[in-house]
Amino acid sequence: MKTNKTFSLRARGESFGFAFNGIKTFLQQEHNAILHAVATMTVVVLAILFPVSKVEVILLVFSVAFVWVAEIFNTAIEKTMDFISIERKPQIKYIKDLSAAAVLLAACTALIVGGIVFIPKF
Repeated sequence: MKTNKTFSLRARGESFGFAFNGIKTFLQQEHNAILHAVATMTVVVLAILFPVSKVEVILLVFSVAFVWVAEIFNTAIEKTMDFISIERKPQIKYIKDLSAAAVLLAACTALIVGGIVFIPKF
């Protein structure tokens, strides 16, 4: 599909503004964001206190980001499902459960990576 819109720095800037607003709103409104922020700060503190290689830093950054991205998508999916219907429907529950499972999988992966990186340093 072809659009007639030309490239615009202003439009790109606005899209970044929308994205930063989404992060701000997420942090303000979602309780799980606090848990992820605490976990992220814990990883940062441990990475400062213990010597970590560049590869370990990369693994930690990707693991932490993986959890944040999964949680943001989970929130978007849950909000979309709530917008579609406030009724309790098995299909919507299934979608929400899958979305939550993705966050759980991401968090478990990050925990395993964190364990592999930090446990030998204790």
